[in-house]
Amino acid sequence: MHDATILLSLFSFCNFAGRLGGGAISEHFVRTRTIPRTVWITCAQALMVATYLLYASAIDRTLYIATALLGICYGVQFSVMLPTVSELFGLKHFGIFYNLIALGNPIGAFLFSGLLAAYVYDTEAAKQRESNSMLHSSGFSCLGPDCFRLTFLVLAGASAFSSIVSFILTLRIKPVYETLYAGGSFRLPRTSDDQ
Repeated sequence: MHDATILLSLFSFCNFAGRLGGGAISEHFVRTRTIPRTVWITCAQALMVATYLLYASAIDRTLYIATALLGICYGVQFSVMLPTVSELFGLKHFGIFYNLIALGNPIGAFLFSGLLAAYVYDTEAAKQRESNSMLHSSGFSCLGPDCFRLTFLVLAGASAFSSIVSFILTLRIKPVYETLYAGGSFRLPRTSDDQ
């Protein structure tokens, strides 16, 4: 139980750091180099692929590193999605878009945790129960990295797919960001010190 508390605290702190850092970095690069914010979503998704593969490999002493990386990635994505939506679609229906973004968490939790992870865990527990004929009790739990390995591999695949999609999105919206930030209404007015 002590490890679970530490992991949750580590994830939460890194999520906060990812939100703060992701927002600041995306703001800096969009204003100085007109790099679309979706670049950072792509980078976070690519890092999530590596993180989920790290979880799936179950290498000793990598649980804390993987948890920290996952927290940072989630934080970066959340902090970058909101301004991206407002820049691309405006603020008229921002409340609807925000709630659609927020809807991703419960849907993802239901699909990947409620359905996939539960099914994989139960299937692996049944295999282990059959191989250990002495442990035919109904309360037998799954033990070892195989209990969630397939789940993490599927999550890595989903993250790889989403990083490809966000890379394509980045290429497609680059002209929009160049229009918005290369001298458009979002650029701060030049002062006499800039000249």
